[in-house]
Amino acid sequence: MGILNVTPDSFSDGGASAAPDSALANARRLVTEGADLLDVGGESTRPGHTPVEAEDEWARLAPVIAPLAAETGVPISVDTYKASVARRALEAGAVIVNDVWGFSRDPDMAKVVAEYDAAAVIMHNRTEVDESIDIVADMLDFFEKALDTADKAGVKRERLVLDPGIGFGKSFPQNLSAIRRLGELRVLGLPILLGASRKSLIGKVIETVPAERLPGTIASNVIAIMAGVEIIRVHDVAAHVQAARVAEAIRDAS
Repeated sequence: MGILNVTPDSFSDGGASAAPDSALANARRLVTEGADLLDVGGESTRPGHTPVEAEDEWARLAPVIAPLAAETGVPISVDTYKASVARRALEAGAVIVNDVWGFSRDPDMAKVVAEYDAAAVIMHNRTEVDESIDIVADMLDFFEKALDTADKAGVKRERLVLDPGIGFGKSFPQNLSAIRRLGELRVLGLPILLGASRKSLIGKVIETVPAERLPGTIASNVIAIMAGVEIIRVHDVAAHVQAARVAEAIRDAS
């Protein structure tokens, strides 16, 4: 899954895809490099981000969703926790909703996903960090509640993917543990997506700025692939295509 942030305050690139022409050019490059999916976001959700209104978020997404859906030939995911934005994106051609609050923030989100028979990524999140908890147990509890919400709204279970939410409501040790223990999420029987690309946990292992974190991102994602994770959400697609193919070959060798 290639990341396309059409925001002026993206933590990873400082707004390199904020302009529609730049966004479309970068999207085409990601697909050429081998992205199977594109995840398009109109609001930065990095720690300390400034929330934006739904209309402002959609104003950033509107010029790119329909062209991407029509031109790229890959499924388009909209990275939003607002049901009204998700609805507009699905009408414009997106087919996946990537909800960083896992159906827990907007009460209408699951209903919108069901109405459009869309796929959805349910990401684990917390309003605050609690270092005393078992983070994987907390994830499993969160996901069970989200799946119950989805079921009551009529979302098909086979349309859902789980995301441990690296960097969201977790301490540094909890982020590391979440990646190491990904296999424990298999009890829910759903595909898993990992989004660790360029995130601060890498910078806490070795001091780097986001643009310098490709090696650490690859290390995180190779560990995830060896654990069977189906989707990796990344900024650097070409490098990860090669890393993923080699990791898969080793993992699946007899």
